[in-house]
Amino acid sequence: MFRTHTNGELNIENLDQHVTLSGWVQTIRDKGFMMWIDLRDRYGITQLVFDADRSSPELLESAGKLGREFVIQVEGKVIERQSKNPKIPTGDIEILVEKLTVLNQSELPPFTIEDQTDGGEELRMKYRYLDIRRNPVKEKLIFRHKMAQKVRNYLSDQNFIEVETPVLIKSTPEGARDFVVPSRMNPGQFYALPQSPQTFKQLLMIGGMDRYFQIVKCFRDEDLRADRQPEFTQIDCEMAFVEQEDVLQIFEGMTATLLKDIAGKEFGKFPRMTFADAMQKYGNDKPDIRFGMEFVEVNELVKGKDFKIFDDAELVVGINVEGCAEYTRKQIDELIDWVKRPQVGANGLIWIKFQNDGVVTSSVNKFYNEEDLRRVAATFNAKAGDLILLMSGNENKVRTQLSALRMELGNRLGLRNPKEFAPLWVIDFPLLEWDEETNRYHAMHHPFTSPKPEDVHLLETDPGKARANAYDLILNGNEIGGGSVRIFDKDLQAKMFKLLGFTKEDAEAQFGFLMNAFQYGAPPHAGLALGFDRLVAILDGNEVIRDYIAFPKNNSGRDVMIDAPSAIADEQLNELALKVELID
Repeated sequence: MFRTHTNGELNIENLDQHVTLSGWVQTIRDKGFMMWIDLRDRYGITQLVFDADRSSPELLESAGKLGREFVIQVEGKVIERQSKNPKIPTGDIEILVEKLTVLNQSELPPFTIEDQTDGGEELRMKYRYLDIRRNPVKEKLIFRHKMAQKVRNYLSDQNFIEVETPVLIKSTPEGARDFVVPSRMNPGQFYALPQSPQTFKQLLMIGGMDRYFQIVKCFRDEDLRADRQPEFTQIDCEMAFVEQEDVLQIFEGMTATLLKDIAGKEFGKFPRMTFADAMQKYGNDKPDIRFGMEFVEVNELVKGKDFKIFDDAELVVGINVEGCAEYTRKQIDELIDWVKRPQVGANGLIWIKFQNDGVVTSSVNKFYNEEDLRRVAATFNAKAGDLILLMSGNENKVRTQLSALRMELGNRLGLRNPKEFAPLWVIDFPLLEWDEETNRYHAMHHPFTSPKPEDVHLLETDPGKARANAYDLILNGNEIGGGSVRIFDKDLQAKMFKLLGFTKEDAEAQFGFLMNAFQYGAPPHAGLALGFDRLVAILDGNEVIRDYIAFPKNNSGRDVMIDAPSAIADEQLNELALKVELID
């Protein structure tokens, strides 16, 4: 037995017991006549003491040869500490060591393995197995585990069955790029890694499983950012004999349960917002409703005053930043520079200040008198001390640009408190979106999303106006889940494929297995997938998912720890009947 107790377990009630502990050497404090060592494992830290008056010279000599991160085993007696540490559970006791065994030595770590470390992110990712020993990383992985357990318990209680689906599947169009895997037994042919188990969960409904879920790895070959990884985890779910409302009730209940159990927050019915309203009020389909700054359109008030920037714009729209009329010219110039960055792409920003003394002024006083400005301010319900920011241009672009500014101001003003939560359903998405480059429609969600029953006729006459029977679950301005009622009628599915530009042959080649299954009594079904990594991060007060993944990739999609991706040997290429030629 390597240990009788863990390093987070012993306390004053264990006095005088003889125990065996194992773990890593965290710190060493050597006074010559006395030595203290903090011994660490996953559960905590226990202080060890070696005393010249009570320990043999051989034991003191062995202890003096220890280094940081050595793996050791000790046997000894639990005694009361003279200088107690109330910050840790074991802070009232220490172990008077009687026997020391070095289980493994350690090189000097490349960074300090403490809560506040001197290691940069790239270095810590290279030595991720060392980084995991640190409390901030360890605690995030434990938090993720607890979340997974709660999800499984909730869904199991709702009669969902966990079913594993294949990882080597068929490459299909739409969505992001696939990761592909060559087949040795079928030369020249490739598997794809699943972007989601979409078709398989529909097949499970046809198979009569009724309620399915899976906490599953998914793979998308996309450009990365802080909240995106090439491999990520979904809570993937599907239900038979349900309508949209049934799905929303189940997963609103699950999210509310997690918010209560994990974050201690109780919620009633989640608010709902149509896609059209979200775009009009917030400029994106995943609005953060923890704060206001709703968009106000002012075309009628500002056009016709010989201000060309507004007169030529398709849309003039703004937000009211409450209490910020005292912003200096420097602060406003910083905002103007911020929106002009390539990531936002705006031409500039017009401001109107409703000053604390009641005077209204603006950056366009040359074109608008005080009465004009007061009318604009009244439209925003502005009061003394408020700052109005206006942007103009192409309708879709300017909404996106103003949305980015709104979120930036929310961050700067401390309005996006990570300990506050604001769930929201966004519903009634467009079914299709037109792509100018390919000159055809693309599915807003995926090809299996059903149109609203009342909009089915529009597929023949005006497909762009058809709404999807789809829904997204938003939390704090992040899409944490999305899904839809599925098409289960083969004729409607064939019509959808045709709208998306598939020939009959293309549809058969890509999705023939699903279309064939529809001929054998497909039930009405609907589903939803939640981004588990993002949900975990947000409920823990963060938005960066990388910290909650045991072995993440960097922003280039590389695992710097194992040096992947990497070239493979010629022998492997020959077995796969492949030859590598890089194209410039």
